[in-house]
Amino acid sequence: MTPATFIRQLRAVSLENVFNPYSDRCSVCDLRDAPAIRAKSLRSILEAATEGGVDAIWIGRDLGYRGGRRTGLALTDDVHLGVHSRRWGVEEARPTTGDLVKERTAAVIWQSLREISAPIFLWNVFPLHPYEPGEPFSNRAHKTAERKIGEEILWELIQLLQPRRIVAIGNDAARTMSTTSTYAVQVRHPSYGGQSQFSRQIRELYDLAPLTQTKLMFDFN
Repeated sequence: MTPATFIRQLRAVSLENVFNPYSDRCSVCDLRDAPAIRAKSLRSILEAATEGGVDAIWIGRDLGYRGGRRTGLALTDDVHLGVHSRRWGVEEARPTTGDLVKERTAAVIWQSLREISAPIFLWNVFPLHPYEPGEPFSNRAHKTAERKIGEEILWELIQLLQPRRIVAIGNDAARTMSTTSTYAVQVRHPSYGGQSQFSRQIRELYDLAPLTQTKLMFDFN
């Protein structure tokens, strides 16, 4: 398995009510060559990760319509697309048009990553964007069959990157890791009031000085 073959396999996945950002184009917000841009960006980051080594893979649940559906990068919205790419020494073009779209989960994730220099690769149990039928700009939990596909892809990724450890963000990621022989540290997902606990657990995991008060203030209007 190489980054190139991994991307080819990922681009080949086609499922009902699932947007594949590496092969599908959104008629509302994507540039004409958006799928190719997203695939190239992920491949470049994968190549950098395999060459430089990875401390950890942080694993969430699935891509959201405000984040990874647009950028093609897990736990990353338009606002953090540039810093994500530069973190791996990669400069990539933005695949979407219009105003930058923010995602709350991405904002919390990247607030923590700003203080961590270790090479961390971001991914999801289901690496595509599942949505409600007829509502492409919605989020839904992936189904059991979709999870199995995602787990196969995740296992290929782990074999490719050989991380020192895995951080499961939330219960969905933790359940997936419990079905493999790979040990994972579980932390709280930052959504639904979990921001402070997530931040505290990450700070403890990476030996960062504790904050006397955590304030996550973002404008999502």
